[in-house]
Order: sequence, then C-alpha cells, then structure tokens
Amino acid sequence: MLQDILITTAAAAATAAPAGSAASNAESLQQLGFYHMLQNQDLISRGVLIFLVIMSVGAWWYTIVNLIKNGVIRARADRVMRTFWETPNAQDAIRFMEEQKANEPFSKIALDCAQAAAHHQRHEGSRLVEALNRSEFIDRALRQAVTRESANLENGLTWLATVGATAPFVGLLGTVWGIYHALLAIGESGSSSIDAVAGPVGEALIMTAIGLGVAIPAVLAYNYFVRVNRDTYAKFDTFAHDLHDFFATGSRVGEIKR
Repeated sequence: MLQDILITTAAAAATAAPAGSAASNAESLQQLGFYHMLQNQDLISRGVLIFLVIMSVGAWWYTIVNLIKNGVIRARADRVMRTFWETPNAQDAIRFMEEQKANEPFSKIALDCAQAAAHHQRHEGSRLVEALNRSEFIDRALRQAVTRESANLENGLTWLATVGATAPFVGLLGTVWGIYHALLAIGESGSSSIDAVAGPVGEALIMTAIGLGVAIPAVLAYNYFVRVNRDTYAKFDTFAHDLHDFFATGSRVGEIKR
C-alpha cells in the first residue's frame, strides 16, 4: 500500500512539473508583445521609437500631400494648355491664365513668359534690349519659371528619401539595444532561459519590424513621385518651348499663320 502511494505521488509531481514549466514559458512569451515593450522601455529605446514615429508621420504627410497635388496638376494640365492655345486672342489667353489657382504651374510659366515679353517690348531701344535680344530674354524667364515650378513639385521628396534610407538603421539601433538588454538579463540571472530574454528579444524584433514598416512605404512613395514628376517635367519643357516660339516669333513651331 505504501509503495503504491509513493508511486502515485511521484507520478503526480512529474506531471505537475512540465505543466508549471509550460505555464511559465507561456507567460514569458507574452513579454514579446508590443504593449509589454511600451511598458518596459528605457530612455534610449523610447527615443528610438518616438523618432521612428516622427519619421513615419512625416513620410505619410508628404505622401498624401504630394498625391493630392500631383493628381490636381495632372488633371488640369491638358485643359489649361489646350485652352491657352485654342484661345484666339492672346490677351484673353493671358487673362485665362491669371484666373487659374496659385498652385497651377503651367499658368505661372505662361504668365512669366508673357510678362518677360511685355517687359522687353516696353524697353525697346534701352540697354536691356542691346544686352539681350527678345528670344534670349524670354528664354531666361522661361528657364527660371520651369526651375521654380519643378522645385515646388519636389517638396517632401528629400524627407521621403531620407526616411527610406535611414529608417531601417534607426530600427536596427533599437534592435541592437534590445539584444544588449537580453545579454544583460542573461548575465544578471545566470540563465539563458526564455524568462530572462523574452522581453529584450521581443523589443529587438519589434524595433526591426517598425523600422522596415516605416522605410518601405517611404521608398515606394519616393519612387512613384520621381516617376510622376519626370512626366510633368517633360510637359513643362514642351510647353515652355512652345511659349518661347510663340512670344519670340508670334507663332508656335508647326503652326500655320493665317
């Protein structure tokens, strides 16, 4: 009878030990979560996370703003240029350009060109006309206008490129710091069990994921806007060349004067 009792007690203890170990491991694995990381961050880890959040907010802000801006410009571009060339009276065409919104680039290029041509015409016989002929003066004004409007299209691209290039390394800094904490925990406890390293390792993994999550959308947005802007720059150049021909000679290249 006593032997049976001892055997039963030993079996129960053997069964309880793995159950307790499994429960301890499950509790340790819960420390891998994002919420636990926020509760146990030190100053450096919290600073890295805040910096990544700022980078992400800025990248999404510029992405949304540039999506709206490029969408509006591309939707209006053909109508603005077509209306300008189809208006028979040059004064009416210029008046139409003046009525466009302040963020419409094609109208601003046309207005700068028209103002340069009018300014040169008003100063015929002066040193200005002697130094620069009409074609050169208009060409200089167009170059400045195209450069200005092209620069306006690039607002935010530097931020997107910087975020895409540096966010993974900022996340890596958080990862290295988390691994450092894991090594400290192993040294303090003298054990490499999951109880000691779950929290720091979880922090390291989450920081890596956040860094990649910030960088990838920024890189995709940057590449998209570079491609879209390249098409817009080509339209700027084509429109500027036609404007130069029109205001310098009185007609576009290929246009039949009646």
